[in-house]
Amino acid sequence: MSYDSLEEEIMIKAGQAKRLARYMSSTEDLVEQQILKAQERGDFDNLNGAGKKLNLEEHPLQPPELRMPYKILKDNGFAPFWIELGKEIDQDFVNLAKELELFKKYTAIFYRDKNHSDTALKRFESRKEHFYYERRLDLEKITRKVIDYNLACPTFRLGRANIIVEEEIDKIKSTVESYITEIKA
Repeated sequence: MSYDSLEEEIMIKAGQAKRLARYMSSTEDLVEQQILKAQERGDFDNLNGAGKKLNLEEHPLQPPELRMPYKILKDNGFAPFWIELGKEIDQDFVNLAKELELFKKYTAIFYRDKNHSDTALKRFESRKEHFYYERRLDLEKITRKVIDYNLACPTFRLGRANIIVEEEIDKIKSTVESYITEIKA
């Protein structure tokens, strides 16, 4: 095949592609105009199922070979392991936030009384350190669950970010310490 014939063939294909692109563009514009006219006329008002949730039985990210087992699990009130584990992780974070709020309430009650004995202050500091220790254990447990979740999750896009326990503990300590500073002021 010579260079000229190849160039000629490319020009023919490019012309065909241009015509197709023009046709597709005009068709898209035509369809969009028809939809807009139908909306203006009210053709889409009061359609059956308007305002109701869509029934999306099949999950688009679900591997086809797992659809039947997942459907059987769902029909019998079960969910795949990784989904249940994800719910547990979410609940663990809710519980962690509740524990933080409870400790803040305890702190507020403690600092409401301005006359603390050295013994009471030491007991409070001991409880605060114990609170941090317990939250560290909670975060380590959540971290293991996140790792298990990511290993069981069928696609990496649904995975969860790993937790850096030290950073999370620092955030909790910062929250408590700034709350104590706020109360003392």
